[in-house]
Amino acid sequence: MTAIFGYAGKILDIDLSTHSIKTYLPDGESNRKYLSGVGFNAKVLYEELPAGADPLGPENILVFHVGALVGTNVPTASRSEVSAKSPATGLFGTANSGNYWGSELKYAGYDGIVIRGRAAHPVYILVTNDNVRIIPAGHLWGRDAWETIAALRAELRDRDMQVASIGPAGENLVRFASIENGPFDAWARTGLGAVMGSKNLKAVAVRGTGHVRVARRREFMEKVAATRKAIYASPFYGPFERFGTMLVTLPYQEFGILPGRNFQTGIVDGWVESRSRKQVSRYSNRGVACIACPIACAHWVEIKDGPYKGLKVKDMEVTPVIGFGAGCDINNLPAIARITEICQRLGLDMVSAASAVALAMELYEKGTISEGDLGYPLPWGSEEQTFKLLHDIAHRQGIGDTLAEGTRRASDRITGSDKNVPHVKGLECFLIDPRGRWSTWTLGYITNIRGGDHLRTRNPVENLRYNDNPTPYRTEKFAFPEAMYHNLDMPEALKKEIFDPTTRDVDIPKMSKWSEDLISLYNATGMCIRPPVLHTVGPTLIAGLYSALTGIDITPEDAIQAGERTWNLQKLFNIKHGEKPAYSDYPARFYEEPVGAGPQKGRKLDRTKVRETLADYYRARGWDPQTGKPTPQKLAELKLDDLF
Repeated sequence: MTAIFGYAGKILDIDLSTHSIKTYLPDGESNRKYLSGVGFNAKVLYEELPAGADPLGPENILVFHVGALVGTNVPTASRSEVSAKSPATGLFGTANSGNYWGSELKYAGYDGIVIRGRAAHPVYILVTNDNVRIIPAGHLWGRDAWETIAALRAELRDRDMQVASIGPAGENLVRFASIENGPFDAWARTGLGAVMGSKNLKAVAVRGTGHVRVARRREFMEKVAATRKAIYASPFYGPFERFGTMLVTLPYQEFGILPGRNFQTGIVDGWVESRSRKQVSRYSNRGVACIACPIACAHWVEIKDGPYKGLKVKDMEVTPVIGFGAGCDINNLPAIARITEICQRLGLDMVSAASAVALAMELYEKGTISEGDLGYPLPWGSEEQTFKLLHDIAHRQGIGDTLAEGTRRASDRITGSDKNVPHVKGLECFLIDPRGRWSTWTLGYITNIRGGDHLRTRNPVENLRYNDNPTPYRTEKFAFPEAMYHNLDMPEALKKEIFDPTTRDVDIPKMSKWSEDLISLYNATGMCIRPPVLHTVGPTLIAGLYSALTGIDITPEDAIQAGERTWNLQKLFNIKHGEKPAYSDYPARFYEEPVGAGPQKGRKLDRTKVRETLADYYRARGWDPQTGKPTPQKLAELKLDDLF
């Protein structure tokens, strides 16, 4: 057999309806075109899932795939991608997670798992090297994710067993249910936990004793050292190591761009004293890292006093802090830590869960829903009631059954709520209010393949020291030292297109395309997108790492084109499954209601300028500027013309 380098070399293909377990070798040409991770997933789903497939039906396909660099010592290479047709959006659903699960699957000898059909009764999949089994899981059904992980590790007598599991939310087909990755991480967005639940699949447990083979060891180690050096040299490395994603909590309040009280206000009273990065050292004295990560941006939190005394959890990540802390105005970090634990146990995407709770709180405030509808009062900032509502959502009890459908569908059932729902394509928005800060990042809410999301588009050199746009909608300020411009891993000709030669201001539509392609490349190789990586590691380093690891020589141009090809293929999936041009737009609130408080008070989006900017983005992509569809010329350039 020909030696396989970098990749494990096999894909598991499991049909739960028939209990069939097969393996196959991936196509070598596909490895070169899509690399791995989200690229592999997009290819499988586009080619094999028919239009009109029910996301919660047995015909949906759930695909796990590990980044090609995972299982090695490449800095931050820990991440794997899970994809299916999304129950939340009906479009391409995908989520990314680090921790140890992906590397363990690779050590077991597999790059990915394709899961089809539906088991007649609850089951879990056990992968231990060449031994792959489908095992009854009736005794696990009904348990939360943490209990499931603990039970499987005890049952299998292996405390290091890596477990992807769902909680009650996935079992009850909550459309934003997550797949939990161990106790503290998750493939959270787009409702893939509900896909597992619809298949009666409680967990996928993996353990491997193999290793990753390197094609050119000396060269590979040199590339790894260069990558580590670049990350350490980033001006963001120290702050991210200390504060993690909590780093942004001060500028967002200062700029007035928090999603306060369901995007009604850009600032939150008492934010700095109760929920900002200034509180990190009070509750945490050490970081937590995924495998191979030199940053350790997460925080281990221990609550030592007050009503949540004794709680220990990986927390103080910007997702729950801004989602619940600003969106629901819950004004203390220990309560948010408890919410994090609840969501992880129940298996709920914290972005969408926070949006659902914030919507309910606003509707309660306005009298659209009452205490009688809920069974309890739900004022802004209420802690115990938030805990209760999250349980109601996960178990589809009372109004929780409506909210479990996601905020878009919930608004169809609750009269008078439609303008209060901040979603794009059915996926809840998060993090930054675009009315208060227009940037590559916020344009990405509507260009995003997944919908209203902040993790697939981000300017690698976004500057959070400033919040003014020299030319609204088209550009954003650079304002970094000149060395950062020169060191940015981007083709020189493209730099001259994206950056103004005099001011260095950034062309937002063109940077959006670049950043989406770059992040797709990360998600295809298993690297993290945190800013110490985002602005230092680009296609040159990644192409060198991949080539030395696999022996498949690719150029930086090949690498970034693989990211672009993957993005386009996901777009083709969305079009195939019914995406309309009108879906790529902000919710009405952002156009019709000005920001309620803060330095950006009175701002709202200009619909005409948004549409013009979106058309410019489509042109930058080589797509039709009116419909947003990839043109035949672009598909031919990417060697995708045989698919559409």
